[in-house]
Formats: sequence, C-alpha cells, structure tokens
Amino acid sequence: MPTPQTDLQAVPSSSFQQQFHQRWSSLRDPHVRALAWLLDAPGLLDAQASRWDGRIATLGALNEMDVTWLQALDKNPRELYLMINAQPSARLGRYAEKLLTFYLQQTGRLIAHNVQVRNGPNDTVGEFDFLVRDLQDDAESGVVHWEFATKFYLLESHRDQMQADAFVGPNLADSLGAKMDKIMQQQLMLSAHPAAAQYLRQPVSRAQALVKGWLFYGETTEAASVPAALGISEQHCRGFWCELSALDVSDGDRYLVLPRLEWLAPARALAGKTLSGAQLREAVQLLFSETLAPVMIAVCDVEDGVALERRRGFLVPDDWRSKAAQRVQHAVVQI
Repeated sequence: MPTPQTDLQAVPSSSFQQQFHQRWSSLRDPHVRALAWLLDAPGLLDAQASRWDGRIATLGALNEMDVTWLQALDKNPRELYLMINAQPSARLGRYAEKLLTFYLQQTGRLIAHNVQVRNGPNDTVGEFDFLVRDLQDDAESGVVHWEFATKFYLLESHRDQMQADAFVGPNLADSLGAKMDKIMQQQLMLSAHPAAAQYLRQPVSRAQALVKGWLFYGETTEAASVPAALGISEQHCRGFWCELSALDVSDGDRYLVLPRLEWLAPARALAGKTLSGAQLREAVQLLFSETLAPVMIAVCDVEDGVALERRRGFLVPDDWRSKAAQRVQHAVVQI
C-alpha cells in the first residue's frame, strides 16, 4: 500500500462491507438494506473540502431512533414496498430516489420532490430533486434544495494521473468531473432563475448536492490514496475493476452477479445462489455476448448457509480499458 502523503487521503484499514455487515446484521429485506446503505454509507464527496464551497449535503449520523425504525421496517416493509412498486423503474437512480423520498417523508423533512420548473409551456428550465426542511434554521422555516445522485465510477488511470474526469461511468457516458460540473454550475443554480419563484412556497436558503456511490480502482490503484484536492471523501465506498481474464479466482471464494438495482448495499444472499469461479466466468461471458456493458460482481464469504459480500468489482470487456482511455483523453482535450 502506498505511503500516505500530506496531500493524499489515507485508505481506511477495514472495508466498508465488513462494517456494514456488523452494523446491520439483523436486516434481511433487500430494500431495507439498500435504504440502510443510503442513510448510513459515507458520502462520495467530502463536505468539508474547499473545492465544494460548502455545497455538499450530508444526512448526518443515524441516531438510535433511526436504527430502531430501520429494524422495525425490516420486519414490516409494506409501506416501503408500496412506494418502490409504484411506477416501477429499472433505473438505479430512480430507485435510490424512492428510498430517499420514503425516509424524508417518514421523518417529516420532505417539502417536495421532482418539482419541474417551467418558463412557459414548452420551456423546462430544470427540476428540483428535493426540497427539504433546513435543520440548521432554528425556526425550521428554511428550505434546502438538494440535487441527489447515486453514482458508480471506475478510475481509468494510474495513481499519478488522478483527476475527476478519470473517474468514468461503466457505460462511459459520463465522468465524476462532468457530473459535478453540471450539478455545481447548473443544477444548484435553479432557485436563482426568475421562473423558479412561482414553484417555491418559501425561498431556498441553501442549494447542495447529496452524492452517494462507489468508486472502483484498477489492479494498480485499488489500494491507492486519492488526492485531497479532488474533494472525495476519505471513507468513500470502494471496489475494483478488471478484465474477466485478469480476475484472480480463489477456490474458497463464492461469487454473485449483481443486477443493477442491487448495486447499493453490500450483498447478502443464500449460499445456494452463489457461483463458483468457473460458473462466474461462464455467466459473465454469456452477458458479454449479449451486451458489452461491465458487470458488477460480489466476492463473498459463506458461513451457515449465508453469503456476505467481502469485496465488489466490475468485470469489463477486453476493449473497455482502451475505450475508457479515449473518453478520458477527449475530456482532457475539451478542457
């Protein structure tokens, strides 16, 4: 592991998965576990980093009431299922939005969500993801605008080339740099638009980004520190990525292929649903024959018939690395 430097963030000594399984060992329902991850996982970005100028939102530490509520919800998740199953979507971002909406409704913080701002019948200016009560306002009359994102980015570079645009989405459609530029320079400015006033019962006191997710590192960077200047949280959730042929398969490991809507919380499954290394290779090769999208997997430990995720990573097609490098280079040229 690289020696931490003064301008680099230290890598946590224990995995987030281990901490999550210990803290939430009683939770069984997959949606409740996903909600627990959303509420309890570290943000992707460092709210204290000067780069963000105080515009990163945090949910704060869960209190005992929150923990008790999640445990009770796990035993009777009917209301949560009603929200999730209303207007079903295969989009992970939409699923995460529903989870957060449910929590904010239950805690009384939600004022409104998905509020479209129009400047005329055919001119949509933008959309407020969430309008929530400002807990920093003693009178609780303030309104905070949250732009919410749940993102998964793979680092396409070596440690000495880390930059925000080198963290690219698995489908290569965006990057951490481009996403945050859009949020900071466009989306968080929505309340200042003249057309927004008619949609706000109270003025917005603050506009912030609430960003959760995982970052994935290649074989030479998985244990690397991240430059503090990037504004990434020290505790961010992390994984690995590699070509299928480069995956180091251990005889003692079991594996899960994670569908998109199961990307949030560390996986928990019955041992019978896991795959051997050979079965995993076969399953991923079949998926690559249908689509060239990277595949998320969980490396699991099995005990008492239950598989718990120890590590997670993206397996990418053989040409993904070169395509990712081209995408990063294009972003650098545009700058």
